[in-house]
Amino acid sequence: NSFTSFSLFFNPAGLSRQLEIFDMNFSTNNWIAGIKHDAISLSISPKNGQLGVFGFSFTNVDYGELQGTMVWDNDQGFIDTEKFYPSALSMGLGYGRALSESFSVGGQIKKAYQYLGNNVVPIADTAKVVENNISDALAFDFGTIYITDWHGFTFGMSVRNFSDETQFAYDGFQLPLTFRIGSSIDLLSFLPKFSDKQSLLIALDALHPRSYPERLNIGLEYSFMEFGYARIGYLYNYDERDITFGAGIKLGPLKIDYALTPFGVFDSVNRISIGIAR
Repeated sequence: NSFTSFSLFFNPAGLSRQLEIFDMNFSTNNWIAGIKHDAISLSISPKNGQLGVFGFSFTNVDYGELQGTMVWDNDQGFIDTEKFYPSALSMGLGYGRALSESFSVGGQIKKAYQYLGNNVVPIADTAKVVENNISDALAFDFGTIYITDWHGFTFGMSVRNFSDETQFAYDGFQLPLTFRIGSSIDLLSFLPKFSDKQSLLIALDALHPRSYPERLNIGLEYSFMEFGYARIGYLYNYDERDITFGAGIKLGPLKIDYALTPFGVFDSVNRISIGIAR
């Protein structure tokens, strides 16, 4: 998914390398603790990319059902209130363009929203008011990609979720700003006898999140005739994740990908992506 509309979720410069006029991807991710992520991305490359590539992204997070509580003068110290369904979503518009055969740039502007239910806020000794916990923020992503002539060696960087501070009630916070730099190369390109119909891509990503220590992602993808794909990855310096697995198949304009991530003390995470490009 490096050079499709799905690159909007990682590095928007990947849009510029889209070969098809139209690309659409849908992904669903059954996360831990009953949380579910759904994502859709679209991109259009008018005039064979001469005007660049335009993209749209949408992400929705369903946190499931939670039981609300409120502080109360009883033995428990609280009482149950209504059940509520917190959620979050973001929508973005992106653009990518190849400035040369090797160098590409891209960016995305997006609006993010989050809803965390209602709560009762005292405004006087005896008076109280119910407030909706809704917050929003405007954020920016941008990135670059450079493809060399040496065995297709590619490297790039991206900055995601650059935003002003937003807040819930009296607490201010910023979106999870993340700096990423990565590279990839086809190992079988060093063995021309084997690289005609297959490839073995190795990729390395170094991440610097705002709220976590530095992390490292390493992945291998084996491709046969651009039809079948097998993948394995390793996540370094994560709390509960390390080895990941994946597979994919491409049938004409249709591509289906599956990923499995064992999640330590939690259940394994399953992700399915479906893409169509014409």
